[in-house]
Amino acid sequence: MKRNVGVADMLVRLLIAAVLFYIGFFDNPIVSAGTSQTIVKFITILPLATGLLRFCPLYSLVGLDTYSKCCDK
Repeated sequence: MKRNVGVADMLVRLLIAAVLFYIGFFDNPIVSAGTSQTIVKFITILPLATGLLRFCPLYSLVGLDTYSKCCDK
């Protein structure tokens, strides 16, 4: 897996994952408990994994690469 997620992109993905984690795992008025909260928990995995691994399969399919623009020096 060649890295294709840059630093700014990674930070945005991890921030989104943190917000989704809060929404999915703690009681709050945004999402009621039950099925919708479980769906948010599973959706949290995607930005967390792509942010930590610094690889996005969708970026590979469309040919985007934010990693080489900032980190390949």
